[in-house]
Amino acid sequence: MDITLPKRKSIRLKDYDYTQNGYYFITICTHHRQCLFGQIVGATLRGRPNHPDKMVAKWLFKLEDKFPDVKIDDYIIMPNHVHFIIKKINDHISDTGGHIPKTGDHMGSPLRDIVGWFKTMTTNEYINGVKNNKYPPFHKKLWQRNYYEHIIRNEQDYIQITEYIQNNPLTWEKDDEYHI
Repeated sequence: MDITLPKRKSIRLKDYDYTQNGYYFITICTHHRQCLFGQIVGATLRGRPNHPDKMVAKWLFKLEDKFPDVKIDDYIIMPNHVHFIIKKINDHISDTGGHIPKTGDHMGSPLRDIVGWFKTMTTNEYINGVKNNKYPPFHKKLWQRNYYEHIIRNEQDYIQITEYIQNNPLTWEKDDEYHI
């Protein structure tokens, strides 16, 4: 019996080089949008006991250590998702002004590797927290399989996204990710 599975459509911009310099807006949701990181009270996230939200923030900033061409520009952790802006900078410039690949094959760290590492590290620490009764259990996986990204193309786009990040707790009940 020959079963042909449907091909998943990529949500990435076709032929775009995600290793290049720029600003990228990333959203990662928990699996089944489970509210694992706390709850919104007023306009702020009130973390759960033992603060899994702080653990997520810790690994977000460890991205800068793991990937030297990455800086976290802005972020917000919500009950069931995280938004952040990655600024990718490849500061290896040749004498002629051109970029020199660090590894010989990429100009910088591929976005999928950055997000994948973040998901792996947070999942591992979260699992340890569940085993030690620090964090609430999750169903099958901590994070959804994919992530949303948006290439920030200009200053106006950047301003709108940073305002969205900062105002996300204020509009939580209207948010697409809101689930009780």
